[in-house]
Amino acid sequence: MLPTTILIDDRPRCVVRPTDNKDLNRFLRNGKSFLLAQTPEGKVTHRPASELEVSYWRQALALHKAWGGEEESFFGVPLTGEFAGG
Repeated sequence: MLPTTILIDDRPRCVVRPTDNKDLNRFLRNGKSFLLAQTPEGKVTHRPASELEVSYWRQALALHKAWGGEEESFFGVPLTGEFAGG
C-alpha cells in the first residue's frame, strides 16, 4: 500500500505504510490508545497521504535505514506541529 495518513477528528496524527488493508485495520484496532491519547473521544479515519506527508514519511524511513534498519521493518511516524494543526 501507499503511505496512509491516520486522522483523529480530521487532523493528521501519523503517516504509516501498511502492507495491505488487513495490516491497516490491525494497526487501527491495536493502536487505538496511541492514536486517541490526546483525544479519547475522537473519531479515527484515514486517507492517502499528501505529498508533504509522504515526504515526511520518506525522511523518517531514510533515518531508519541510516542506522541499519530495513524498509520492511519500518511502519510509520507520528505527525506533529503543522501536520497536527498546531
